[in-house]
Amino acid sequence: MGVVIRAAGEGDRGLVVRLLDEAFQGDPVSGWVFPDEAHRRATHHKLMAAFLDVVLAEGRVDLAEDGTACALWLAVPAEEHADVDGPVQLREAVDPDNERVELIGRLTADIHPVGRAHEYLWMIAVAPERQGEGLGTALIQSVLDRCDREGLPAYLEASNARSRKLYERLGFGLVERPLDLPDGPQMWPMWREPRAGQEDIP
Repeated sequence: MGVVIRAAGEGDRGLVVRLLDEAFQGDPVSGWVFPDEAHRRATHHKLMAAFLDVVLAEGRVDLAEDGTACALWLAVPAEEHADVDGPVQLREAVDPDNERVELIGRLTADIHPVGRAHEYLWMIAVAPERQGEGLGTALIQSVLDRCDREGLPAYLEASNARSRKLYERLGFGLVERPLDLPDGPQMWPMWREPRAGQEDIP
């Protein structure tokens, strides 16, 4: 059965924040940003909401019609410049005493490729009870198909080994070397070149 995908809007904000929060509570990077579990459960949703608000304002959120999966995309122009104040503002809004909220923004910005327009998969989330059913693949593939038609590359940072394997199956490859978070897990910056003529392959 195909996955029905629609664009999420402001009216979906609460649903998408809950989805992101539930899907990333156990993620290694979220655990590094919020090492205390009780604090993570109380605060993590604020970080997810802040990320979502950026994408609702500047990008696109694809949502499975049944509300069980979402993908946050930004179209990055070739001449994109880093928002040096963004990580500071994020920390102030989410968790002022937690320097890792700011640091994760700075570190990922530092490794983000520049010089070519591309689609950036900021986050993808699938409800925990629905993981492994192909929902994430369907959400990503719909955008990758458009990237292939339009000749656009795509970029993301994998935050765990399981997601990295999924992205590799979809044609992403590691950009240089992994990002080692200080006293924490690795993230894998991954890039995918467009595939010419994919629409003609049965």
